[in-house]
Amino acid sequence: MSALTFLLHLGDPRVTMPLGLALLAWMLAARAWRLALWWGLLLGAGLGLVGVSKIVFLGWGGGVPWLGYKALSGHAAGSSAVWPMLFWMLAHGRADGWRARALRIGLGLGALIGALLVAADQHSAAEALAGCLLGAAVCLGSIRLGAAGMPALPLTGLLPGMLALCTAAWLMKWAHLGYWMIRAARLLTGNTHVYPL
Repeated sequence: MSALTFLLHLGDPRVTMPLGLALLAWMLAARAWRLALWWGLLLGAGLGLVGVSKIVFLGWGGGVPWLGYKALSGHAAGSSAVWPMLFWMLAHGRADGWRARALRIGLGLGALIGALLVAADQHSAAEALAGCLLGAAVCLGSIRLGAAGMPALPLTGLLPGMLALCTAAWLMKWAHLGYWMIRAARLLTGNTHVYPL
């Protein structure tokens, strides 16, 4: 597996969705209720928005052709949400400078994955940028709204997080997201064909 392929896989929904759930389990185990609430709400809304944008394009077409925009990039949105949050949580017990650095590294990784999606012709620049901005907003919004007065996150919360990660990753093997988005688009439009993403 090449380095490019490995980095692109870091944004795959089969990786980012289980990781997002694992982070939620860690927050709950650490009793960081407010952060868990905002993370769950914003991540669910962000990923839901990605799914809706894809279903809308599949069913009705459109987009913004002159920008090459069809739908939000799920890889870019997921990676720009979960990797910065993971790095921030791992650095949470450290000084503010460490947390800020960890957050910037995670956001940089999300941006790199977005750029690689464009370089690999998997998304247009507009789709990748929109996905990166959405993911970053999910992560930064969760921290801004949920981290005030939060206690340090004990590493003991990693165990439930790892259990959630493994379980969700195993279940994602059967969650053929593309198939279900196509089915939803056909059901909503009544058409037998869909527009290609």
